[in-house]
Amino acid sequence: MIVYLHGFNSTPASGKARLLGEHMASIGRQADYLCPALPNSPREAIVQVEAALAPHGGPITLVGSSLGGFYATYLAEKHGWKAVLVNPAVHANVLLRDALGPQTNWHTGEKWVFTEAHLAELESLDVPMITRPERYLLLAQTGDEVLDYRDAVAYYAGARQIIEEGGDHGFAGFERHFQTILDF
Repeated sequence: MIVYLHGFNSTPASGKARLLGEHMASIGRQADYLCPALPNSPREAIVQVEAALAPHGGPITLVGSSLGGFYATYLAEKHGWKAVLVNPAVHANVLLRDALGPQTNWHTGEKWVFTEAHLAELESLDVPMITRPERYLLLAQTGDEVLDYRDAVAYYAGARQIIEEGGDHGFAGFERHFQTILDF
């Protein structure tokens, strides 16, 4: 099972989520792909993913983009799942402090407020250090205009890492890595 976790103010309609879902369908594995619409509350997002995956008996690989990478790391550590991290937010509780206040979801237009309570939820999910680097695959681009890729390189030290020069936060050319993700 491949589970895509989207980022902050995003949805399953994001480019990477759609492309990966289309790829899984094109190889006859649409039943092995899940991309839930995550709520704005980090705590509720984790509860929702865990509930959706509870009945699944096979291996699970999370693919988390940005904030979804933060969630994927927490879930991988808690459940022993594998995680592919795409330009992940490392220590999102610190990174998103500047985002406090009114927000608008890029895909739905939903307006909501990011609060100190959300930051506290993120802090409770923060993993100070990963325990089994072999469980992780990092995909990062140096041109990420939102996050410093070097934070992820250091945090996921010992994990398999694919670092590309240039690119952007959306991870330009993500589709080139589908087979790498499936092989992982």
